[in-house]
Amino acid sequence: MIDSEKVKSVRIAACDLNGQMRGKRLPGLEKKKFKDGSIRMPISALNVDIFGADIEDSPLVFETGDQDGFLKITSRGVLPIPWLKNPTALAPVSMFTEHEEPFEGDPRHALERIMKSYESKGLKAIAATEMEFYLIDERKTSLLPPINPISRQRLSTPNILGISELDCFDDFFNDLQNGCEQIGITVQSITSESGCGQFEVTLKHCDALTASDDAWLFKILTKGLARKHGIAATFMAKPYLQDAGNGMHIHFSIIDRNGENIFNNSKNEGSKLLTSAVAGCLRCLRGSTLIFAPFANSYKRFVKDAHAPTSAQWGYENRTTAIRIPGGDFASKRIEHRVAGGDTNPYLVMTAVLGSALLGIEKKLTPIKPIANNAYSNSAEKLARNWKDAINYFENDKAIKQIFSNELIENLVRTKRQELNKFKKIEAKNHWKYYVASI
Repeated sequence: MIDSEKVKSVRIAACDLNGQMRGKRLPGLEKKKFKDGSIRMPISALNVDIFGADIEDSPLVFETGDQDGFLKITSRGVLPIPWLKNPTALAPVSMFTEHEEPFEGDPRHALERIMKSYESKGLKAIAATEMEFYLIDERKTSLLPPINPISRQRLSTPNILGISELDCFDDFFNDLQNGCEQIGITVQSITSESGCGQFEVTLKHCDALTASDDAWLFKILTKGLARKHGIAATFMAKPYLQDAGNGMHIHFSIIDRNGENIFNNSKNEGSKLLTSAVAGCLRCLRGSTLIFAPFANSYKRFVKDAHAPTSAQWGYENRTTAIRIPGGDFASKRIEHRVAGGDTNPYLVMTAVLGSALLGIEKKLTPIKPIANNAYSNSAEKLARNWKDAINYFENDKAIKQIFSNELIENLVRTKRQELNKFKKIEAKNHWKYYVASI
């Protein structure tokens, strides 16, 4: 609960294309400030690059006079900010045009469009995310594992599913759990992962829009609380070349009007609707690689035998594939989409995943045969191999144009080409500084 009398300021924040908060600080917490249309901001603010700069050739800036839109608080309402010293509130918002229409370049609106497509067919997508990140000690010239708060020694080895590392950072993880509770996120589990100082937090399944809100807020919360504890957290895809990268796996199922899971046919292989959804996801993988890997560093994660997929394949209980069908209770039959990195925008990822699944269902697509062995040794279609190719695939893929609006596609392509050109001018050894600061 928020005590409005004690709140010193409120952050009004929308999600830009890179998943960064864009908005403003207002004093106090007065309801009159949130009247529809009273909070305004340039529409172009949701289409800036990772450095926070305008897109030079964007029609949203000078061509249209850099027009304002207005902001509406999302269904999350006003939330506390646990990582700041003074009582502070956060109001997540979405962007609307002067004509009171959703701004098509707003990532949250992109997902809402897909959710409405599901609703029109009497369906609802249920999803959960697995959030991987590294705790780090950032120095002027290098990125290092953190100092163990108990032993005061720097972490030097991975500790897969180790309890001792969780205990060493117990204060941080207690604050993280408490912070999640305060802003309405339910944590299912926390584990030590396969990288040095790497952890994974699994969030509870819920409707796909709420799950995406949870993932976006979780990233912000984790980074803020890490700073409070004198360390840093990063979701960048590949902080260390020798260690595993950070992923953001999406687990999803689809229920009908009766609340029944349409993927369940009381058999291990799942229903035809499940395999059609898989086929849709596979069909769109190359075209949507940019969504799952939005930066140059993202492609360092897609390497053989590194716990991240490299090709458009699927399988049952197979973690080497891009699309995995987990085992377990038939009633909980679901798809795990394993391609997205931790550096992604959760709303765009969920839109790409669920949009492609719906295309597969609508067109009754049939997937290639599931693979039972090591997918890294298979010659199936590869994901986009680099950032430049991914931008081109995303811009020109016909299926992508059925999932995302033309405006969002154009805005994202312009953004990514500007970032690509800017990073070319920065020494490669210094790229990590910009990722740690932002994602």
